[in-house]
Amino acid sequence: MGKAYVVGVGMTRFEKPETRDWQYWDMVKEAGTAALADAGVPYARVEQAAVGYCFQASTAGQRAVYELGLSGIPVYNLNNNCATGSTALMTARQFVEGGIADCVLAVGFEKMSRGALGGGSGAGDFTTSPVARHYGIMAAGHGFEASPPTAQIFGNAAREHMERYGTTEAQLAAVGAKNHRHSADNPNAQFQDVYTVEEILAAKTVHRPLTKLQCSPTSDGAAAAVVVSERFADEHGLRDRAVEIAGQAMTTDTEESFASGSCIDAVGRPMSRAAARQAFERAGLGIEDVDVVELHDCFSINELLTYEALGMCEEGASGKLVESGATTYGGRWVVNPSGGLISKGHPLGATGLAQAAELVWQLRGEAGPRQVTGARVGLAHNIGLGGAAVVTLLRRS
Repeated sequence: MGKAYVVGVGMTRFEKPETRDWQYWDMVKEAGTAALADAGVPYARVEQAAVGYCFQASTAGQRAVYELGLSGIPVYNLNNNCATGSTALMTARQFVEGGIADCVLAVGFEKMSRGALGGGSGAGDFTTSPVARHYGIMAAGHGFEASPPTAQIFGNAAREHMERYGTTEAQLAAVGAKNHRHSADNPNAQFQDVYTVEEILAAKTVHRPLTKLQCSPTSDGAAAAVVVSERFADEHGLRDRAVEIAGQAMTTDTEESFASGSCIDAVGRPMSRAAARQAFERAGLGIEDVDVVELHDCFSINELLTYEALGMCEEGASGKLVESGATTYGGRWVVNPSGGLISKGHPLGATGLAQAAELVWQLRGEAGPRQVTGARVGLAHNIGLGGAAVVTLLRRS
């Protein structure tokens, strides 16, 4: 099996919905054009396109990439909830590693509505929702309150973590404070305001203990990556731009997700742990080799759960880890230098590819004021309720 490399990345600025006059194909044209220009590869050389999104109709992927060119290539439309962008990247990698194509474009986008994200129940009937089992676990353990469903299930996971391990509200807020602080240096971030832990705690409660500044917003935006084979990179003189996809794995829910009756398990910590273990094994790397991490902080509690799933700390010790400064500049890892989902924004289909873009810039030394000194290995973690977890290890040789 051959190797796969990311040789070009691009993204739009992530915007608050309904504040910019654009359509999803405009987003993809902007992000895709930027990725192709970054790679120095014309669209005519792209052999396949993997396009991810959640809220548009079938074949919206074609409508979007047709703005880049009309070359007749296969276009695959992908939807894996919040893990959609990384699913597109994984699809592109598999095409390249399997020898099916030498140059594949992975694109993710979303045009969203204002307000809290629903729970995936369509008209509100959770019995027919793809995530009915997950919300059933929550309802059995915590009841169902009049707050946004996704914030509710993650908020209840936070309550469990606090009760089980002594995690504090201030430690949860420290995640939000860190990521908002990081985003101040990211021109592509939806928010660039800096907040103290006290200000985050004082913000409007969405579902106790989570306040608004610990929750990712709805967003519009797109991101893209050009994935190529070793042969293509060599033939086109792209090795100086190339970042290797050293290991990648996707996992979905198992019995462990539901057997405990815990929201911590239902929202994906077991999936993330399994995906990380597989990705590390495939790359021949461990968490000790990682310098910079972009992980799925849809809510502050999920960043803490992911520290534990990735092996950055013992189970239950994640609150103390973020409080210690180990996951920001000057610490052991820099986690979410982009600002993460909480502050950079979360257009569902674009998120996983925006994570990859940030890591490629970091590993090339092109991240400007966000640069993590000497970064050689990056880890992206992207998770979707319902469920899918994708962990990607990127390496710069």
